[in-house]
Amino acid sequence: MDPELRWLDGLAQADLVRTRRASPAELEAEARERIRLLDPRINALVWEAGPGGAHDAALPAAPVGAPFHGVPFLVKDLALEIAGTPFTEGSYWARETVSERTQELALRHTRAGLVTLGKTATCEFGLAPHCEPAVHGPVHNPWDLSRSTSGSSGGSAAAVAAGIVPLAHGNDLGGSLRYPAAWCGVFGFKPTRGLVPTGPEYGDVVGGLAAEHALTRTVRDSAALLDAVAGPSPGDPYTAAGRPGGYLDALAGGPGRLSIAATAVPHGRQEVEAAWADALDKIVSLLARLGHSVVEGAPEPLGREGHRAIRAVYRGAADWIRLYWTRRTGREPDEGDIEPYTRALFERGAHVSAGMYLAGVEELQRFSRRMAGFFADIDVWLTPTVGAAPVPLGTLTGTDKEPLRGEEAAGSFLMFDGEYANITGGPAMSVPAGFDSDGLPLAVAFLGRPGDDARLMALAAQLEAGRPWAHVHPRIPGA
Repeated sequence: MDPELRWLDGLAQADLVRTRRASPAELEAEARERIRLLDPRINALVWEAGPGGAHDAALPAAPVGAPFHGVPFLVKDLALEIAGTPFTEGSYWARETVSERTQELALRHTRAGLVTLGKTATCEFGLAPHCEPAVHGPVHNPWDLSRSTSGSSGGSAAAVAAGIVPLAHGNDLGGSLRYPAAWCGVFGFKPTRGLVPTGPEYGDVVGGLAAEHALTRTVRDSAALLDAVAGPSPGDPYTAAGRPGGYLDALAGGPGRLSIAATAVPHGRQEVEAAWADALDKIVSLLARLGHSVVEGAPEPLGREGHRAIRAVYRGAADWIRLYWTRRTGREPDEGDIEPYTRALFERGAHVSAGMYLAGVEELQRFSRRMAGFFADIDVWLTPTVGAAPVPLGTLTGTDKEPLRGEEAAGSFLMFDGEYANITGGPAMSVPAGFDSDGLPLAVAFLGRPGDDARLMALAAQLEAGRPWAHVHPRIPGA
């Protein structure tokens, strides 16, 4: 395992190929060696592709000038399908499923030069803020193997943090890119609604709340990947605000002088750990030195009606998942096919009518308009990504006696309204912000206006230059 190559970002690895200092085969061989040596410790992968990686047989090889030519990549085993590969979404119920077609986003990954070497773990159907599926076993946080990665993109976040690959796919229905990015010390970016395609299998995923992108070690990899995959696909139900592209170029130009509202005070009654509040203070000081205007502030909370709406929408999503997989497998789940928490969500979802779901969507759209008013005078909203350090493995999983105990425990760290970005459709990101006294990652989160992806990326690049993070690596015992 080459220690120098292990920590190069994707663009740097592609540069080795472009300048003929390494071949794609050599990059692949090194990545497979890292999988062999590192994954037994963190358990991030659920499937490894054969030689040459997973790809669509009808798609020609990536052009030599592709931005990530030959760069190893991993795909989260949720929503993004590749023909001929296992597709289980973290569930025993779907364990025999093999994808019959390839999603547009996976084709764009290949055109960008990425070589998909495998799939990463997710919690069952992406429904929980952890990555401990019973069908695969828990993913271990590379910074402390006894702790959670959060989720649901925890497998991808752990693989990037451990240095297996420089970037990996993830998706986000309510923070699932940003929460694991925070606990694993990597960069997580959720794009504007409709910017990255979800078809042809999916269209309007849960009222437009879901978004696709990646976890990366550096901001520039995230920006270059977004350049490669952004843009409409025929039949998409949404057109993204703004003009796709130019994200990597935007990093050099900077974001301009921004008006930023920041808070470390949750809308609920949770108590933020001192290290996470202190991390925000340090980022605020850096932002001020960079010339940005930072004031204390936050948008209005969802309120009683908003919380009722989000419950109806998420429970409706659970019922949709149950119906989708019943049709796809040809049967209802047997006893033992799904985890206690999933079963409880399916039972809740069965009581949500179509009218309740649509009324919930409508209420969330009202909230989006109120958020647009907040952004009339503010460019970016800043908070800690979460409010506490990674919890021990097992804390967030349900049991037969207490199926919802993980949901209740999540309130100890999910306190900064990550779902607001999914509701509004705006871009959001989790940016590494140092380490606590135990050496565990800290992070802050930013939410911007729909279409302001380039501005947020440029802001992240400023922070990365001011307080670099990619040179600090976890030490994984026994790896």
